Amino acid sequence: MKSPTRFSNLERNETVQVLLKDTYDLVVIGGGITGGGIALDAASRGLKVALIEKGDFASGTSSKSTKLIHGGLRYLKQFDFWLVKEVGSERAIVHKLAPHLVLPEKMLLPLIEGGSYGKWLTSIGLKVYDILAQVEGEDQRQMLGKKEALKLEPLLPKKILNGAGYYAEYRTDDARLTTENIKTSLQHGAKALNYAEVTDFIYEDNKVAGVKVLDIITGKPFEIKSKYVISAAGPWVDELRSTNNSKKGKRLHLTKGVHLVFPYEKLPVKQSVYFDIPDGRMMFAIPRGKITYVGTTDTNFNLDKDKVETDLADAIYLISAVNNMFPSINLEMEDIISSWAGLRPLIHEEGKSASELSRKDEIFTSDSGLISIAGGKLTGYRKMAERAVDRIAKQVEEEGIKLKPCTTDKIPLCGNDFKKFKHVKKYIQEIFERIKADGLTEHDAWFLVTNYGKQTEIILDNYKGFRNNDNQLRLLRAELKFGIEYEMISNPIDFFIRRTGRLYFDIESIRTYMNPVFDDIKKVFEYSDEKMLNFKVQLENELDRHSNFSLDRA
Repeated sequence: MKSPTRFSNLERNETVQVLLKDTYDLVVIGGGITGGGIALDAASRGLKVALIEKGDFASGTSSKSTKLIHGGLRYLKQFDFWLVKEVGSERAIVHKLAPHLVLPEKMLLPLIEGGSYGKWLTSIGLKVYDILAQVEGEDQRQMLGKKEALKLEPLLPKKILNGAGYYAEYRTDDARLTTENIKTSLQHGAKALNYAEVTDFIYEDNKVAGVKVLDIITGKPFEIKSKYVISAAGPWVDELRSTNNSKKGKRLHLTKGVHLVFPYEKLPVKQSVYFDIPDGRMMFAIPRGKITYVGTTDTNFNLDKDKVETDLADAIYLISAVNNMFPSINLEMEDIISSWAGLRPLIHEEGKSASELSRKDEIFTSDSGLISIAGGKLTGYRKMAERAVDRIAKQVEEEGIKLKPCTTDKIPLCGNDFKKFKHVKKYIQEIFERIKADGLTEHDAWFLVTNYGKQTEIILDNYKGFRNNDNQLRLLRAELKFGIEYEMISNPIDFFIRRTGRLYFDIESIRTYMNPVFDDIKKVFEYSDEKMLNFKVQLENELDRHSNFSLDRA
């Protein structure tokens, strides 16, 4: 495995000085999955690239998805065969790029009386799905009878169950997938900076020639000069187009998607289920380690894009849907331990409801040369990036310079030193054998490998250097040290939410280990007591708004 490039806010001033001094071929605005994918694609083709993000990497939509690399089965009902074919094919490619992070996940589609999917249409639909996505071997769809379906998932409603479709998908951690794309772009010469907000553009002869940036951490402005600028700012694309006086033509249509998290014991599904809800929509229930999460909603959103929250109505809607499909469970509001809510930056189409809008991406180029990309799905991020960089390559070729073709389908992401998924499973067992004498668990080994891959070795080396009676804390501190040195962590919120997913998947570990993490960050960054108090208030607010749905909060 190629060692990750050092990527630390401890060298932030040096990074800013490099960005100030150099002229870039491309500035990418937005550190989500699309921006990360563009940075890797462009840098690997030979362009000099700088990526900047106004918050933390993946702090917007790219940490709020259903966390599936999936083919979009429901788009067959909309006859969107092109989208199904593309993202279906991309699943296998992204799995190959990071088999430790993009994990095979069989999906069960229950067929119920009065449901959206009948047996015959489901059989045909899943067959078409397999053909379009080029699915082979044991991953091809199976049609199951009632007894077979109940054997796989005993919680399904026996009275109205007729059978099930059984097909292959992949599960990921969207924020980590984003981070690894950005880190991999660094190995091809890109520069990246979080907490750096574009406030305006630089112009030469009425053409965009760079960006004006405010460093959110230091409060200092600076400029980056660049031949081309791509905005991959997700829900904020229209605002940047407006700043550039190019908000014309198509516009974004934002919809909100919400997920709820329950302790696994409260919703002990044996495997992932894609099921009907009474209003005709579909929903996922996905087991993941200590928890099971469910979602998603699809409602129009017109409020503050920086404050997207799960509200009481969202929680009631999702709980009702789960209880309808799994009647023996009877979930209640107090069973929710966490949640997340994010925005989909879709392309507006007159007369279409939120759930009817296409998930295709589109590229807009303004008169000043600003390129913007929006729409799309997590699964299709690599192809979105390829199309965006192709747009620039065409312009570069007109200047007599020919770029290398896209090769991101062959560039392994940081942490990947595995030929096949079976080698990931073998490595998990190897790590468990190495840590179990310290009282650490197989879950700890699984967590490390499925988040960091072979970068686990660096974390375990860090682990040896810490001395605590609590070995879970030693491991956590080792993970934090890795994140500070190689993943641009600047505060506890970055660590607990985006780099480790603990806010969603292990919320109690935050409450248990908050103070030691704060102590390490204070010491490493030499932060003041006042700054650390502000971080603590922020984190406690995040814990509350993700897990508290009491009436008084509503």
